[in-house]
Amino acid sequence: MPIDPQVLERHGLTSDEYVRLVALLGREPNMTELGIFSVMWSEHCSYKSSRVHLRTLPTEGPQVLQGPGENAGAVDVGGGLAAVFKIESHNHPSFIEPYQGAATGVGGIIRDIFTMGARPIALLNSLRFGDLDAPGTARLLDGVVSGIAGYGNSIGIPTIGGEIAFEPVYAGNPLVNVFCLGIAPAAEIVKGIASGAGNPVYYVGAKTGRDGIHGATMASAEFDDRSAEKRPAVQVGDPFMEKLLLEACLEVMKTDALVGIQDMGAAGLTCSTAEMGARGGAGIEIDVALVPQRETGMTPYEIMLSESQERMLLVARRGREAEVERVFEKWDLHAVRIGEVTADGMLRVRAHGTVVAEIPNRALTDEAPIYHRPASPPEYLAAAQQLDLDADARRRPSPNDALRSLLGSPTIGSKRWVYRQYDHMVRTNTIVLPGAGAGVVRLKGTDRALAISLDGNGRYCYLDPRQGAMLAVAEAARNVACAGARPLAATNCLNFGNPERPAIMWQFAEAVQGIGAACRALDVPITGGNVSLYNETDGRAIYPTPVIGVVGLLEHADRALTRSFSGSGDLIVLLGEGRGELGGSEYLKVTQGLVRGRPPALDLAAERALQLLLVELAEARLIRSAHDCSDGGLAVALAECCFDTQGTGAEIAIDAPGAAREAALDTAAALFGESASRAIVSTTGDALAGILARAASRGVPARVIGQTGGSAIRIAVAGVTAIDLAVDDAEQIWIAAVTRHLTKHAA
Repeated sequence: MPIDPQVLERHGLTSDEYVRLVALLGREPNMTELGIFSVMWSEHCSYKSSRVHLRTLPTEGPQVLQGPGENAGAVDVGGGLAAVFKIESHNHPSFIEPYQGAATGVGGIIRDIFTMGARPIALLNSLRFGDLDAPGTARLLDGVVSGIAGYGNSIGIPTIGGEIAFEPVYAGNPLVNVFCLGIAPAAEIVKGIASGAGNPVYYVGAKTGRDGIHGATMASAEFDDRSAEKRPAVQVGDPFMEKLLLEACLEVMKTDALVGIQDMGAAGLTCSTAEMGARGGAGIEIDVALVPQRETGMTPYEIMLSESQERMLLVARRGREAEVERVFEKWDLHAVRIGEVTADGMLRVRAHGTVVAEIPNRALTDEAPIYHRPASPPEYLAAAQQLDLDADARRRPSPNDALRSLLGSPTIGSKRWVYRQYDHMVRTNTIVLPGAGAGVVRLKGTDRALAISLDGNGRYCYLDPRQGAMLAVAEAARNVACAGARPLAATNCLNFGNPERPAIMWQFAEAVQGIGAACRALDVPITGGNVSLYNETDGRAIYPTPVIGVVGLLEHADRALTRSFSGSGDLIVLLGEGRGELGGSEYLKVTQGLVRGRPPALDLAAERALQLLLVELAEARLIRSAHDCSDGGLAVALAECCFDTQGTGAEIAIDAPGAAREAALDTAAALFGESASRAIVSTTGDALAGILARAASRGVPARVIGQTGGSAIRIAVAGVTAIDLAVDDAEQIWIAAVTRHLTKHAA
């Protein structure tokens, strides 16, 4: 078949990229070679639009054992152990086929973790959907949640937390970001490398089918009204096969018979062979006729590009073949030798002995195009950042009604319907349950535990991508600190629109700058992550949505904190101070339908001081609960502290920020402003002096704002009662926030 512009377009390659490809090969490619280049040079695999920006992120620190470039990052958590973790996206597949798209996203991130020699112990996810009342959203939500639950529950890894938001802008392009964390001996981390000419290359796991062909290319393109036709590019998962694969791989890693291992994720056999060879400065030669296949008549093109799930590529030491094969036979898996490592740096593909593709590995990896795409601020930005709060005074609800509306919004309300479908207690490591704060899992055999939080705010980034990204890092790290854990490191999943549009590229570049600044200031280096671009449907992009996952260490697992008050008679202390910032807030969106203004300011030094203080107070057992102030501001945070307490209320008195021009607006800003670097903690009277002294030493504003007790949430602003709601009534609104929409659609 001639390689004409239509063929290139189907493969996601430009004419300039084709010219580059021919120059690197020194000849015209055949169709199999073109397919190999198309997936390896896709945005999903090559990061060709994002790499120049990602290089600016901080990736090193004394705690970092493995940074970007491997299957997952790793940090030292003491006692000879490493935490291995990463976040990935499965946005496009989940839109086309919600159950399998989400399920295989979970399967893929699990493989990234155990490929490093780590046993996975925790899953989290960050999800974005359209308005819950919009057509199709309930179906997408149900399919995605069922897929996450079906895979994670079946393989026996707990899903311990995450976040979900609902915005109309995600209706045509939901986000499904999945995170996994595992534990490995720090000295035994395994890498995806091929080296040693003559060493055998093994294929292990499920047989190869036609599912997922061009999945990486599909994930590097926008959606349109023909997207449903891309279902063949969505893989089908088998968690029971993955469980066998996990155990067999971890067992073979305990021997020294293994040189390197990588899962066949995006771009399948192509990516694993090319990347392993490139990392080791070696070549790999395989014969696709030896690859186990579940469909007849598959071509070399199809076999190399298939993204069938639950498959691994291994390089073993020559002479140790029988040992490797015995381990996999024990687990009822077959390790099939399909090739060997070579010294010439080539990816050579044969079919029944005949060469069907021969490409330098570096041409597929290191020589992939890198673009410095033009970037300019979007046209909407200047107008969107303008906010005249006084103009809509007539539509402003009472504080009581506003709090009810916020607690009943699906983004803020309880996600119990979701996480009750997840097995979050399997393996008995879970300390803090989903919905109670950052996920916390114990490190068995030690006194320590790890806390994990995923956070992102697309509205903030829409209004100011740099500031919004900084706030995402700060909130994720703050949530970890509220659990009592010292933030160690971060991973990111960067979800954006079409990078070929200067406005989108500007959003991306600004967000990366924001992430870098916050990570440096908070000492949470980035150990790896994922970029998901082309999140658009019919030319309409999602909000720029960087999702940050932060992992932190608790020296004493029994000192982990949750958000809920512990009982009546405790003092409530506000750490940090509010400035009445309503720009980009959930309050404006829910009560007035506005996404306008500027996101809250962020003083990174103040944020760092607050986080260090929270960890110190938890370690000293001076506080009984901790909860950060974020979506919905102080009023929502206080209400959430009263939930899951058998109805324990709170009596609160706060000042007005004094920034607005009328009392009602001052009150709304004080209650619902989303100023950063704040946390609510509860404590006993005996511990108060110690808290205030430590806060003063770190320069963190701290003051008592009330006391727990009674059965109502009462908040006075500047001496006037603004909110008076029964805890039980408020909690019922919060609990029903998601389910009332689903029930309506089911009816």
